[in-house]
Amino acid sequence: MLIVSSMDKTMKFTVPKENNTVEVRETLTEVYKALQEKGYNPITQIVGYLLSGDPAFIPRHNNARSLIGKIERDRIIEELVTVYLSEERK
Repeated sequence: MLIVSSMDKTMKFTVPKENNTVEVRETLTEVYKALQEKGYNPITQIVGYLLSGDPAFIPRHNNARSLIGKIERDRIIEELVTVYLSEERK
């Protein structure tokens, strides 16, 4: 008898299509600025937040923590990958 585990199958991940590219971009821009103003490295802080989900990586300064918390992390990551890969093709 052949037993196939779920580790042998490719899982399909789908994100609901919402046309909020502008919202993600504007939010990340505001969060980036807030992190810079507080003296943090914005890239490493945002990556830390995206990987861990811990909002402590984002300061409350200029409402940045609240802004980024309104967008699902998977939506942010999807947008980042989409933009990165579309730039790579140019």
